Amino acid sequence: MPRFPVNVGAKRKKPCRDSDYMIRDFEIIRTVYAAMRERQAAARRVLGRPLTLAEKTLVSHLAEDLTEAPERGKSHVCLKPDRVAMQDATAQMALLQFMQTGRRRAAAPGTVHCDHLICAETGAAGDLERALAENNEIYACLK
Repeated sequence: MPRFPVNVGAKRKKPCRDSDYMIRDFEIIRTVYAAMRERQAAARRVLGRPLTLAEKTLVSHLAEDLTEAPERGKSHVCLKPDRVAMQDATAQMALLQFMQTGRRRAAAPGTVHCDHLICAETGAAGDLERALAENNEIYACLK
């Protein structure tokens, strides 16, 4: 069963909000951040220099500790992401493919980011009309 509230065809009493669907798994956040500083310090020692933001992100998510400096175009690293972020139509395909695997849980939590501000509930015409009314301030700002 999905971990987010889904009731197809049900009428919502309030507009969709990101907080309605957020998975609040604070333990994974604590685990990642607890090891982050140490892993980055170890990588600085191995590389002998400060890290770029991209390097900080990558070394914080390595599956194994960095023991030697990677060589661009030659080295391979294994990453262990703490979250998978997906967007719009590609997220739908990824979720459908995951459902076909038969697994009950994903290896990492995921989030789906939709930037169109329309909640599908009653049908295209009604949903669009409601989205235009609820998000009028945002649409006006984008004009």
